[in-house]
Amino acid sequence: MGGVSPKRRPSKHARPHVPLDVVRIQGGATREDFYRGLRWTVRAVSGASATRPYLCPGCQQDIEPGVPHVVVWPAEGIGGVDDRRHWHTGCWQRRDARPSGNAYR
Repeated sequence: MGGVSPKRRPSKHARPHVPLDVVRIQGGATREDFYRGLRWTVRAVSGASATRPYLCPGCQQDIEPGVPHVVVWPAEGIGGVDDRRHWHTGCWQRRDARPSGNAYR
């Protein structure tokens, strides 16, 4: 049986170096958006990373565990962890269409 022998995978030490993906480790890429005249940092949260419920300030409905959504916080560096808000992705995308009585909280 003069077949070709299967190729072996090269040693991990012989493979090229792959740099650490800091964005993936932090839970996703961030971007900046504007809302009510201020800059906000926005980060997408995958369904697998969403492990607890949150109240969306856009619709005042729960974001259930396992539902992909976005986390939003002031980009100016003011405030802290308590200033982060979890929004349904669609609610954040439609944030400027909301009536003015429903302020960000």
